[in-house]
Amino acid sequence: MSSVLPSHACVVTAPDLWMEGSALEQLGRVARFDRCTRAVGMPDLHAGPGIPIGAAFAFEGVVRPLLVGGDAGCGVTVVGLPRLKGKVDAIERRVDAELRGPALPDAEPGALLAAAWRHGPVGLADVPGVPERFATLLRHTFARVCADGDVDPGPVPDAPELGRALGTIGGGNHFAEVSRVTGVADRATAKTVGLRPGAGVVMVHSGSRGLGRRLIDDWGDRVLEGPDQARYLRQLTGAVRFAQANRAVLVWRLLQALGAARPGRHGAAVDIVHNTVEQADFGEGERFVHRKGSAPAAAGQLTVLLGSRGTPSFLLRGTGEAGCLCSIAHGAGRKMARGEAVEKLRRKYTRAGLRRTALGGRVLCDDRDLLYAEHPDAYKKVGPVLQATVDAGAATLVCALHPMVTVKR
Repeated sequence: MSSVLPSHACVVTAPDLWMEGSALEQLGRVARFDRCTRAVGMPDLHAGPGIPIGAAFAFEGVVRPLLVGGDAGCGVTVVGLPRLKGKVDAIERRVDAELRGPALPDAEPGALLAAAWRHGPVGLADVPGVPERFATLLRHTFARVCADGDVDPGPVPDAPELGRALGTIGGGNHFAEVSRVTGVADRATAKTVGLRPGAGVVMVHSGSRGLGRRLIDDWGDRVLEGPDQARYLRQLTGAVRFAQANRAVLVWRLLQALGAARPGRHGAAVDIVHNTVEQADFGEGERFVHRKGSAPAAAGQLTVLLGSRGTPSFLLRGTGEAGCLCSIAHGAGRKMARGEAVEKLRRKYTRAGLRRTALGGRVLCDDRDLLYAEHPDAYKKVGPVLQATVDAGAATLVCALHPMVTVKR
C-alpha cells in the first residue's frame, strides 16, 4: 500500500477487510493532485469512474467539482418513531402503496424546485398545492435541515421538470426503509432522537435526482479558485438543499404509510450529506474538504453507517477525528461491479427469493436487475467496516437499525 499512496494519504482499514487494488490506485492518484494536503480512504473504499468512492480529500485553496461527483447532496435522513405499530406484512403493503405515483401532484414543479433550491426542505411548506399536513411536518421536523442557511445559491436552474423528481428514490444503492432499533449501545444519545430498543426508524438514502449531474456537466474536471469557486459553491449549496428536500418528501411518504406523519408521533430529523465540500481547519489552516461517498462525523455529530439491503445499518456518534478528516464510511462498500453482480447472482438466487432477506425483512423493487446488483453479496460485510471505523476512533456506536421493509425503485 505504501508504494501506491503518498505520505499524506491513508486508508482506514483492518486485517480482515478486503480492499480493491484499483480503488487504492485511484485514491493515490487523487492524493497526488496539486494542493491536496490529505486524502483518507474509508473502510468502504471502492473504485468509481476515475474517482474512488468512500473517500475524503482536503485541498488548500482550491475546489474540484469532480471530487463531489454527479450526485451532489446525496446523503441519508433518519427519523425515529417511538412507537412502530403493525406487523411487517401490513407495513410492506402500506409502504408499497404510499410510494407509488407522484409525491406532490398538486404543486407546480418549477415552484417546488425554486423553493427547495433556495430554502431546503422547509421552503416546500409555502408552495401552493403542498398538503397542509406535510407543511406542518416540514416546519416542525425539518426546520433546522438546510445547508448553509444564510448562503444565496444564485439563480434557480432552468429545469422546472426537476421539481417532479422530489420524493423519488433513484437508482443504484439509494433506498427508503422502515427499520427497528436493536442493540442500543449508547442509550443517552439514542434518547435525544427518540430511539430506544424496539422503536422504529424511517431512513432514506437518496440524492439530488439529476440536479447534481447538471452541475458536473457545467463544471467538469476544473480546478476552481476566485469567483468561479464561489459560484460553484453557491450552486452546490442549492443542490444539497434540493437533495435534503427530496429526502424530506420521502420521509413524509413513509411516515404517512405508518400513520406517524403528525408532530408528536416521530422524533427529530437527522440529515447527513455524503457528497459535498465544506471548509474546515485541522490545525494546518483552512482547507476545502471534499467528500465523495463518505459521511461527516464531527465531534458529537450523529451520523449513519449504511448496511446493504438485508443487513443492519448503524447510528453512530462522531468524535471529530482529524486524522479521518472528521469523516466515516457511508456504507458497506461494493466488492462487485453492478454488471458483475447481476451476472453472478442471478445464477445463485431466484428473483422471488430476493424479496425476502436473511433477517426476515421485505424488499420492494420493480427492477429485476437492481435486485441482483444491490444484493448484500455484492458488498463488503458491514461488520468489519463498522469495527474499523470504531477502532480508528472516528465514531462510537449508538445503536443498530434492523431493516424491516426496504424500497428500491
